[in-house]
Amino acid sequence: MTAQATAKDSTIFRQEILGSRRFSNLWWATISSIGGIGFLLAGLSSYLKVNLLLVSDPRGLQFVPQGIALLFYGVAGSLIALYLWLIALWNLGGGYNEFNKETGKIKIFRWGFPGKNRRIEIEFPIEDVIAVKADIREGLNPKRELYLRVKQRRDIPLTRVGQPISLSALENQGAELARFLAVPLEGL
Repeated sequence: MTAQATAKDSTIFRQEILGSRRFSNLWWATISSIGGIGFLLAGLSSYLKVNLLLVSDPRGLQFVPQGIALLFYGVAGSLIALYLWLIALWNLGGGYNEFNKETGKIKIFRWGFPGKNRRIEIEFPIEDVIAVKADIREGLNPKRELYLRVKQRRDIPLTRVGQPISLSALENQGAELARFLAVPLEGL
């Protein structure tokens, strides 16, 4: 999450949120595509008795049970790769948090799955903000997130999903946002 205040006397504070279009997802989509297509071609080669692969000759494999297993893994790997490519294309979870003192509004925007609810937008007045909350849990599955505590609403997450950000970055972003909104920072 990158935070940047615009040049309008610091009246607008905007944080860009990285969605699914990140290097790790593209890396795994590529690996899954190569593996899935390779297994699929190997299974088809054993059925058709024609070499469809460039690196080895799977024509010697028996279709039952080896070729069927290869086809199954090829289809499964290709479907996983398709899913990863689609979520990267749609940039799920990407968006921004905008805090505008001129209009007195906060706008939280995220991209969702295609359909009538693709655009996820939450808008509410700045006066409704109670605090900025930092949620930090260590262990096997560490969690480091910032939330906006708002009157008569659930806590609204502000950080991206995925790999937890460093403690110092979380601290800096939380303190900067709390200072901009003139509310307390909880949880540190």
